[in-house]
Amino acid sequence: MTHQELSQLVGHPKAKKYIDALNATFDKYEINTPLRQAHFLAQVLHETGGLNWMQELWGPTETQKRYEGRADLGNTEPGDGYRYRGRGAIQLTGRHNYAMYSEHAGVDFITYPELVEEPEHAIDVAGWYWDTRNLNALADDDDIEAVTRRVNGGLNGLAGRITWFNEAKQVLS
Repeated sequence: MTHQELSQLVGHPKAKKYIDALNATFDKYEINTPLRQAHFLAQVLHETGGLNWMQELWGPTETQKRYEGRADLGNTEPGDGYRYRGRGAIQLTGRHNYAMYSEHAGVDFITYPELVEEPEHAIDVAGWYWDTRNLNALADDDDIEAVTRRVNGGLNGLAGRITWFNEAKQVLS
């Protein structure tokens, strides 16, 4: 993917700081066809508002309040819900997921969770998440609903994801 293609998609200069990380992630996690890349970008661009934020917008909402003490997220210490809120291009959430990604990347994201917001980690964590959930197979099947469910746990924002997907497909063709 070129800087020009990414800029065409997101329409702002922030794209430049993510292009190297995107291409490295595409290579590392075999997101190596236009269809896979369009599906990946649809999810990433939706989750980040077009690369505008790499940290979950915090209210806290009722859903966010429920992060606290959630064993399935590994949030066992007081404050874990907020501390390990969604970060990165697919919004890594929960102490357990931060620990898993720390082990993979060799960086202590448990102590320094804000590092997940840095461009190289923000995009790589999305690729790691993508890879560990076998999303290339769903992208190869061109099943945006299945990809969205695996990324989001439901179909929240499906219309926006479809819009990003169609735009990415057009730019990458």
